[in-house]
Amino acid sequence: RETTGRRGRKDDPLYKHRRSLMTRTNYLTERQKQRLNLLWATDDDYVALQVTWAFYQDVIAAYGHPDKSRGKKLMSRVIDALRQGLPAGLEELAQLGRTLWRRRHDILAYFDVGASNGPVEAINGRLEHLRGIALGFRNLDHYI
Repeated sequence: RETTGRRGRKDDPLYKHRRSLMTRTNYLTERQKQRLNLLWATDDDYVALQVTWAFYQDVIAAYGHPDKSRGKKLMSRVIDALRQGLPAGLEELAQLGRTLWRRRHDILAYFDVGASNGPVEAINGRLEHLRGIALGFRNLDHYI
């Protein structure tokens, strides 16, 4: 929207490659890889996107690594790389680096424990939504 002033259309380069950009490198087809390489090579406006995409792939690789201790090292390297400074024009990625640095103990604890509270939070969110809907009930038994 920032580059074109409107929503993406099928001929817009970024809109056309949105699925490929969200796909893990391991699962990209040869055609998708060629398209992304062509996207990176054709326009210098996408350098920031390419750097961000590379960090995104590194984070996915760290979390998906079968050896948790190796994954922890990979994630620690990603956090350190984001912390050590980035070129100008990558303010959002630098902000992400600062946030990851502040929360690094929590983030890296995942690799020690191997569990996430995501499912619990999802259930809590659904219960809160249900509670919000149930506020219209006059009978407490219906709410329960």
